[in-house]
Amino acid sequence: MVEGKTKPQFDKRIFWDVDVDRLDFDKRATFVIERVFERGDVQDIRNCRRYYGDERITTVLLAAKFLPDHRLHLASAVINAPIESFRCYILRQSNPGLSPY
Repeated sequence: MVEGKTKPQFDKRIFWDVDVDRLDFDKRATFVIERVFERGDVQDIRNCRRYYGDERITTVLLAAKFLPDHRLHLASAVINAPIESFRCYILRQSNPGLSPY
């Protein structure tokens, strides 16, 4: 855990397949950030930003291999980066035959 910070609180539906009590939020930061932006609501995203900070979230989201289209647009707005700068967007463009879902 980050020094002086308490474990972030997220809706249980985001991590339905994981034991949240045993999840190391710092070692698994990439997993947590991607999952929150893929499945979380506005409050979950706020909690994620408070815990990890915008710089770390930006780094993780720009390098993510997958985000659903509607969440890609949300992530773009949250971190103020063009969609074309996301790895998942670039991968989708280079494989147009693949379904984004």
